[in-house]
Amino acid sequence: MNSLSSTRLINIPKVHDERGSLAVIEKDIVPFEIKRVYYLYDVPSDSYRGGHAHKEQESVIIALSGSFEVIIDDGSESKRIMLNKPTQGLYIPTFIWREIENFSSGAVCLVLASTTYNEAEYLREYEDFKNQLSG
Repeated sequence: MNSLSSTRLINIPKVHDERGSLAVIEKDIVPFEIKRVYYLYDVPSDSYRGGHAHKEQESVIIALSGSFEVIIDDGSESKRIMLNKPTQGLYIPTFIWREIENFSSGAVCLVLASTTYNEAEYLREYEDFKNQLSG
């Protein structure tokens, strides 16, 4: 199983000139083939998202606009990471519990995923997640 040390921040290259900035995500930036892209927006500041782990899916989470915090947990320790730059993504491998909270007004959270949606590979109860780690 993975530990928190297997998560990491990924720097996304950007090009900037007087017309603005352009960030580019190519296949050598993300450590997996992207099979699904989705985004969260209009999340109330007192709400949270996530609250699960994946058996198969790897993810990169990016704050395209605004900010939010990602809490990652490997079953023995947890860490809170603030995402607030569209040129930085958080890589989360399999079997890492994640929660996303403290969304700023106008925050947009982009997720790049290594799998298409499959409900069966989600671990949605923390105790089930812990049992998978120890079993």
